[in-house]
Amino acid sequence: MSVTSEAGAAEQLEVWIDQDLCTGDGICVQYAPEVFELDIDGLAYVKGEDDELRQQPGATAPVPLTLLQDVVDSARECPGDCIHVRRVADRVEVYGPDAD
Repeated sequence: MSVTSEAGAAEQLEVWIDQDLCTGDGICVQYAPEVFELDIDGLAYVKGEDDELRQQPGATAPVPLTLLQDVVDSARECPGDCIHVRRVADRVEVYGPDAD
């Protein structure tokens, strides 16, 4: 599954987690440990390409195309509905609780 623009090129996507809604179940880490990690506070955070946690509220990480399905599954299965995947170009959510 990929998100494509009208021109057919793959769109760049980013993901972020709303820690206020995170239940700490770790399902996202099971699906995509390259993108998500539980911190010492028991909440999930996204990891950047440098493998460092992005702990600022609303901090994003790119979604590698090879991991898109795992990230989408994480968003769908998250009991806290706190994983948001959006297009970088226009910041429209394409997967997650605010997606159309």
